[in-house]
Amino acid sequence: MEPDSIVIVSLHTPKEKIWGRLLSLTAAGVTMQGIDLNAFDDWVRQALEAKPNAATLSTIFYPMHRLERIAQDEPSGEIPSLAQRFFGRVGVSLLDYLKLPRNSI
Repeated sequence: MEPDSIVIVSLHTPKEKIWGRLLSLTAAGVTMQGIDLNAFDDWVRQALEAKPNAATLSTIFYPMHRLERIAQDEPSGEIPSLAQRFFGRVGVSLLDYLKLPRNSI
């Protein structure tokens, strides 16, 4: 996985799945800009409603001992990836969205 990849990180203790942009992957752990996968639809809705600063992604470091796996956010047959769903609903890629100034959203 390379920086700026859109990934789903599975964690344990507690069990969580985080979706978002990979910032770095080192022997110490993973740093990403993301949200809990369960909050994806609500987050996209906030992005569509353009609530100022409500639809940002948190930058978080997860230590390697919590990582269970990292999966590339990819389509599966006819099922679009989460990044494709975001683009389809918001009209801009996740990476481009994250580069927008917060006051223009």
